[in-house]
Amino acid sequence: MFYDKPFGPAEYESRISKVKRRMEASGFDLLICQDPASMNWLTGFDGWSFYTPQAVIICLSETGPIWFGRAQDAKSAQITTDIPTCDIIGYSEPLVHHPSKHPFDELCDLIQTRGWASARIGVEMDAHYYTARAHRHLVAGLPNARFADSRELVNWARLVKSEAELVYMREAGRNVSSTMKKAIANVKPGRKQYEIVADVYHSQITGLDGKYGDYTSICPLMQVGEGTSTPHLTWSGEPLPASGLVVMELAAARRHYHTPLTRTLHLGTPSSHIARLAATIVEGGDAALSAARPGVTCSDVERVWQAVLRRDGFEKLSRVGYSIGLNYPPDWGERTASLRDGDTTVLEEGMCFHFQSGVWLAEYGVAVSEPFVVTDKGGERLSNVDRELIVID
Repeated sequence: MFYDKPFGPAEYESRISKVKRRMEASGFDLLICQDPASMNWLTGFDGWSFYTPQAVIICLSETGPIWFGRAQDAKSAQITTDIPTCDIIGYSEPLVHHPSKHPFDELCDLIQTRGWASARIGVEMDAHYYTARAHRHLVAGLPNARFADSRELVNWARLVKSEAELVYMREAGRNVSSTMKKAIANVKPGRKQYEIVADVYHSQITGLDGKYGDYTSICPLMQVGEGTSTPHLTWSGEPLPASGLVVMELAAARRHYHTPLTRTLHLGTPSSHIARLAATIVEGGDAALSAARPGVTCSDVERVWQAVLRRDGFEKLSRVGYSIGLNYPPDWGERTASLRDGDTTVLEEGMCFHFQSGVWLAEYGVAVSEPFVVTDKGGERLSNVDRELIVID
């Protein structure tokens, strides 16, 4: 079967080497990686199989990774990765959703068979799909091993994007721009919210110029009226009103590389207060992206943004941005660097962020966000949609 792999072997070899250096620095002999985005980043593995236990294992003494997962998904690993068949290990089907046994019982057997039972093992304690039960079975099954939280070790290795990764980020940026523009054109009084979102899904997947889109890690978000005072509501079956605010946060994904984007629209003439807040958000975002250059910290960028907000009498207590890239549900954020006070992460060329500049007040909110990549000229916008409060007459 032909499968168009997103990267060549050299890209994955470089990533494995980078992770091994981080493992050595952290004192790990073995890394059990269950985050599906990190599994993909390390090996290319792709498939909707993350709802059952699975992992990529990296051992300092081994050249390549090991894939461990449900037996019926082992063929997915053969198709999507270059891992040798002997290192693609499927666990027994009866272990799926078993009341007392767990797939990681067989992972423990594998680790013991390979001679790693006394290893210093890093596990992803905060990964979305690494459960308390999975950890309990690992600890019980490997009593001589020493376990510690890897603290997003692979996520941090993913932070600076290679030139090959940036190709997908920019393709996703063009897709999300086109998708958002189509969505904006569909916003009009009386149009049902779900109809707008249905067209968003079509555009996200259709992509541009034959470069199709993947499913995004978060569904399209849409808030209307007072609902704009909170950021994570989704659509309903209600028609849009004759006047009022509409906020849409969408993304596009190209080979699972994400570019999220938010725009705020107003049906009819906005109040002067709404217009003023939107103008402040746009100005603050422009200033922050201009400051987002190699050598400055995440906190420095956030400080530039806050200065513009405070000047106009506004504030945003939550972070203003976070790193983005390759991801799977339920989130497109990498869970590493955040643009917020106190984050001393130093920006490097090739880091990608979602500058989420939403300000949510008691009765309404406004957001004009932007995905960007850090360059020596500042934040390069990955989208091309007007940065303004979009008024629908």
